[in-house]
Formats: sequence, structure tokens, C-alpha cells
Amino acid sequence: MGLWDKIVSEFIDIIEWTEPSQNEVLSYRFTRYKNEIKNGAKLIVREGQAAAFVKEGQLADVKGPGTYTLDTKNMPILSTILGWKYGFESPFKAEVYFISTRQWTDQKWGTSNPVMVRDPEFGPVRLRAFGSYAFKVTDPATFLRELVATDPSFEAYEVTAQFRNAIVSRFIDVLGSSRIPMLDLAGNYEKVSKLALERISPELAKMGISLTQFFVENVSLPPEVEAALDKRSQMGILGNLDQYAKFQSAEAIRDAANNPGGIAGLGAGLGAGVAIGGQMGAAMAGAAGAPGAVTPGNTQPYGSPPPLPTTGAQFFAAIGGAQAGPFDLAGLQGQVAGGKLTRTTLVWKPGMAGWTAAADVPELASLFAHLPPPLPT
Repeated sequence: MGLWDKIVSEFIDIIEWTEPSQNEVLSYRFTRYKNEIKNGAKLIVREGQAAAFVKEGQLADVKGPGTYTLDTKNMPILSTILGWKYGFESPFKAEVYFISTRQWTDQKWGTSNPVMVRDPEFGPVRLRAFGSYAFKVTDPATFLRELVATDPSFEAYEVTAQFRNAIVSRFIDVLGSSRIPMLDLAGNYEKVSKLALERISPELAKMGISLTQFFVENVSLPPEVEAALDKRSQMGILGNLDQYAKFQSAEAIRDAANNPGGIAGLGAGLGAGVAIGGQMGAAMAGAAGAPGAVTPGNTQPYGSPPPLPTTGAQFFAAIGGAQAGPFDLAGLQGQVAGGKLTRTTLVWKPGMAGWTAAADVPELASLFAHLPPPLPT
């Protein structure tokens, strides 16, 4: 420092900090020659600021917004009146730290890697989440002790990484304990945000910081899981596959009628519709008769029926917990006479959609005509 700078600094009697709007400075140490505070100096603390005095390595005082006169009457601990006796070499020195107490908004948080949670519907899933939050310094003394220390210019980026780590850790705890299904999260972002705010705030309060706002903007699943959900949604929209096949055939006929190709286009459209219907019918029939499949009206699995008989109506029956048959009408009559076939016995023949109680099959009604109906309950 040159001689002129030293002389000018001795007569500076206003201590203030004009916070740069474009910088994210949370704390700034006021700079002057040998940290000397003159008797009668003016301290100006603006709204959204606090001023902390550090004398001989210890926090001496914290001032809020306002204008203060630093003299021996109201601030004897900071007085440097004896400094005039020694030619500006005062034995009383103090550092002044200005701390920004305004609210810092639009701070981002997010999971750097997918985290594993147990979803009530899907089971273990990996998810990502991100959002924003706002904070402010509410305890300048604690903030100065825990974070600033002797840093002459303490900026927000020095602590936001620590904030994000604390936020993500506590948010995952909240998400896991809330037991909200993933498909219902979109309607519960506000609830989850409030729970996370309550859980995260104590962590930041230890550093003199208050978490004023917390928002969850999105919680997403891995791309492959989202693709599977899209397929599931498509199937739900399609609904009845048989009706969908008919609709596709009708659309093909309409398009063929508008096609200059005429009959050729019509034949191609009909062929596509028939192919779709045939494939869907075969798939549903295979699923109904697959080994180990449970058919409607019955709780026991059955094997695939034998090849279709060449003559006569052939029925299969569920007798004794196993598939028996095929039987023609005479064979079924014998089973009725032997007491093995009753009205509630499940039967099936080619062409039927599934296993049905014998009494509900019109062709078999004559088998039970001579038997009394069931007793009323």
C-alpha cells in the first residue's frame, strides 16, 4: 500500500458494503488499512445484510440493518481512540464481515446417480429426481463460525454442493418412508416437498441457514422401465383385442375403397385384417389351453386337450380333479349314471371358449332331465 492509500484509509469513516448484483457472495470482509476502526466512524448495514465484528479472533457483535456510530460510548470494545496517540497505530483492531441475509432462490438439486427404492406396486426400482430450493442466512453468527471463518469473500458455490448432498439424502429417506406408488407421485409432489422441507431444514440450521422453499419438479424411472409402462398403457387403451382387429379390418376396407388400386387394395386390406384376427385368436386360444393354465370357472390347471375327433360331438370332462374323455353323448350318459358327472361338472369341447358347467351347455340338458334339481339353500 502506498503512502497516499495509507493516508486516505486513515480518514475513511464510512463502513458499508454495496453487494454486487451479479455475484453470489454470501459474506464479504470489509477491507481497510490494518483493520483499524476510527472513533466516530459510521457503519451502514442495508436491508438483506448483517454486519459481524471479529476482534482478536473472536466474534464480538452482530448488527442488523441500520446506521450506527462507532464510538467509545456505544461500542467501547471497538474503539480505536488511542490510535491517534500513536499516529494511527491503534492497539485495538477489528474485522468487519458483511453477510447477505437475503433469500437465494432458484437453487438446483438433483440425484447424480439413480437411487434404489422399494415401490409398493413395482417392487425395487431405480429412480432419478430433481427440483429447486431457496435458502437464506438466518443466524449470521453461526454462519460465520461454521462456514465463513476467515474467508474474505465467501460465495454460494462453496456450500451449494454440500446443500445438494444433504437434500438428496434426506429426500430419498422421505420418498422411501412415504410409501407413495410411483404412478401416484405426480399428484403428490406438494406433499413430498413439504415432508422433505421438514426433514432437511434441521440439517441446514446447524450451519445458520434456513431452507425457505423446496420443490420437486420431476421423479423419473429408467428409460427401459418407462418403455415397459408405455407398452402397458398402449394395451390398456386398445382394450378388447378382438374388437381392435375388427376395427383394423374396417379401416383397411375404407382405405382400399379410396385407393385407386381398387380390388387389389381391398384384397390386401382384407388379408391384413384376417391375418391380425387369426393371430390374435390363435394367441388367445393358446393361452387358454396352455399346460398349467387356469380356465374360467375352475381353479385347477389342466393340460391341453387331445386332437379334435373326426365324428360326433366329443366332450372332455373334469372328473376326479383330472381331465377325462373325450366322451360322446352316450359316454356322458354312462358317467351320469355312475354319479361321476353332475350338473356342476366342468366340460369342454372344441369350439367352446372355456370350461363350462355341464348344466349350462344346452346340448347336455337332456342328460339331467330325469334327475331332481338341487335342493334350495
